[in-house]
Amino acid sequence: MKVMVTGSAGFIGSAVSLKLLERGDEVIGVDIINDYYDPELKRARLARHLDHPNYTHLLLDLADKAGIEAAFAEHRPQRVINLAAQAGVRYAAINPHAYVNSNVTGFLHILEGCRHNGVEHLVFASTSSVYGANTTMPFTVHDSAEHPLTLYAATKKANEQMAHSYAHLYGVPCTGLRFFTVYGPWGRPDMALFLFTKAILAGEPIKVFNHGKHKRSFTFIDDIVEGVIRVLDQPAAPNPDWDSFNPDPATSNAPYRLFNIGAEQQVELLRYIEVLEQCLGRKAVMEMLPLQPGDVPDTEADVADLAQAVGYKPRVTVEEGVAAFVDWYRGYNGPL
Repeated sequence: MKVMVTGSAGFIGSAVSLKLLERGDEVIGVDIINDYYDPELKRARLARHLDHPNYTHLLLDLADKAGIEAAFAEHRPQRVINLAAQAGVRYAAINPHAYVNSNVTGFLHILEGCRHNGVEHLVFASTSSVYGANTTMPFTVHDSAEHPLTLYAATKKANEQMAHSYAHLYGVPCTGLRFFTVYGPWGRPDMALFLFTKAILAGEPIKVFNHGKHKRSFTFIDDIVEGVIRVLDQPAAPNPDWDSFNPDPATSNAPYRLFNIGAEQQVELLRYIEVLEQCLGRKAVMEMLPLQPGDVPDTEADVADLAQAVGYKPRVTVEEGVAAFVDWYRGYNGPL
């Protein structure tokens, strides 16, 4: 297939691009390589597949309407995986407009490209953050998620609703994936594992919010990539049993699906840190802090629907995943 992958220099986007190329697909990568975090890390990720004969890179911002229109018209992707976004939950306090420009306006341009170019399936990234104030565990896509606590989560919830409208009005098959705390080699430097590793190796304290009592469905990058590609291969279809008097948020009478994608087992943050200490052979100096505004104490993924639909089963334990990250980190940054 010819697949457009937006965010192809990002953590997940680069890994997905590599896997698609490995199996013989043609990939049209879209990434502006902005400076939200170190662009050199993005370029290093991109270098892994930039010279592949089946890879084409477009240095392009999703907010560039004319540019996105031209990309679809020239390259005619059969399917699209939208992973580009302004990430991070706290950056919105500094630059809220970046979230709307990329995550809302940019996503509209992707939807329009799919609509006008006969795209067979759009798979797009959402987030577990949309569950917000919901405290019913595990989180299920069949429950309401109407109370996001951050602007980032709100833009992702908007993506879900925008995609449904295009599925309904124009028959564009759309599948949204709510990611749960992705980690692993080549990860984002603004995420906890990267920050903790850097600080521990430098002998600096780490900031541990909610006094380390957070519980998360930490999900290794390889398990995420496997799920994304399995979903890509199965375009969303209407649910013939959908009931408008008792509407299921995860399906529709339009070609639209929502899935959680994440590890099924919760891990407490203090255990996550303990595993990292063991892998590094060093103890962390922890600065215990209260829960941050916008953070939720716990997340837990119910992935039963994804398992049933595409056979998804996350396999990598936190012990294996953190060790893999540390091995990569030492190699990427040189002897430490």
